[in-house]
Amino acid sequence: MSTAARPSALAPFRIRNYRFQWPSDLLTSWAFEVETLVLGWYILVETGSVLLLTVLASLQFVGTLVAPVFGMIGDRIGHRDLLVVMRLAYTVLSSTIMVLALSGHLSPLSVMIIVAVMGLIRPSDLGVRGALLAEIMPAEQLVGAISVARTTQDSARIAGALTGAGLFAVLGIGLVYVAIACLYFVAALLMLCLTRPKRTIITSDLPANSHAVSRLLGDLKEGIVYAWSGPGMRAALCVAFLANLTAFPFTGGLLPYIAREIFHTDQTGLGYLSASFAVGSLIGSITLSLVSGLRIARLLIGATLAWYAMLLVFVEIRTMPVAMACLVLAGIAQSMSMISAAVILMRTASAHLRGRVMGVRMMVIYGLPIGLLAAGSLIDVIGYSATGSLYAAAGFIAMLAIAIRWRADLWPVNAPANAR
Repeated sequence: MSTAARPSALAPFRIRNYRFQWPSDLLTSWAFEVETLVLGWYILVETGSVLLLTVLASLQFVGTLVAPVFGMIGDRIGHRDLLVVMRLAYTVLSSTIMVLALSGHLSPLSVMIIVAVMGLIRPSDLGVRGALLAEIMPAEQLVGAISVARTTQDSARIAGALTGAGLFAVLGIGLVYVAIACLYFVAALLMLCLTRPKRTIITSDLPANSHAVSRLLGDLKEGIVYAWSGPGMRAALCVAFLANLTAFPFTGGLLPYIAREIFHTDQTGLGYLSASFAVGSLIGSITLSLVSGLRIARLLIGATLAWYAMLLVFVEIRTMPVAMACLVLAGIAQSMSMISAAVILMRTASAHLRGRVMGVRMMVIYGLPIGLLAAGSLIDVIGYSATGSLYAAAGFIAMLAIAIRWRADLWPVNAPANAR
């Protein structure tokens, strides 16, 4: 068994481009996680407002609505080149925060403005890197490659949780941002080392007049319509939107509030909570990279329901060790759920539309800022436990409805979404 499992986990690294993309994605994800944790704690300490904390977290996802545009641009200029530009932009923005912090001019308002600008770009990163991954990997290695690629996010969240909070406490936000800016810059250099995959779209025939605009808008519409009409795609997109709306707020943007107000702990405790969820997610990713022959759509249903069940328990717990164990289990279920959704989308999408399909996938992340803002307001009105229970129960019921509504696309063993 171990002999068969090992190649499935390590095979993606036989592809040269993957050996550069993986570390580039890893460094970017590390920077994302440290930055999110540090800024969340900074805003909470400086303002003491859970509402402003949820506003900050929401600003990081303002670009989800334009994610299909980034996907379309990637389809045209190349996903590798687009990622280079995006990661250089992260370097510039993080360097701005670094300079403001080191000079003593950083304020909650300036943080909000810079995060809003970065939020226009950052949500598209995962979708573009997923489209690039599908370009450089053989189809038979896609599940393993996606699972291994997912470890960049999971390990980054562990590293960010355990080091970001501690570095913030010891060094201050300015020196932490020196490291963040360096991570982004090295990630951009690694991405430049990739050889450009073969293009599936020729752009030289675009007319240099007003017809070009209508052509681009038509391409964008084509991608959105295609993503919504594909077999199994609608269900995967609905699950992704639902998870961002009702599940991710309590394991992401609200964690600084949960750590400080519910468990009465500091940055270190926040790091432990965040790392627990990430450890579970990493376990789920590695498990999927070692197992083959799964019915992915069925896994999507079961893992998502298990995720909501664990969140329902988590919001009622007041003991740190038990809460951490619960977050590990929730992280495992979350990883299997989101990897399954990504596999369904990338398996089904045509090569020339893959960037736009993943852009639509990133667009549904807009459910996260909506869920965060609503949760911040509800917590002030009905309390944390009631809000968390409401979100988890509503998500569980909605997931059952999705499974029933698209049963023909998700449950039969011969459905395209369940192809092995």
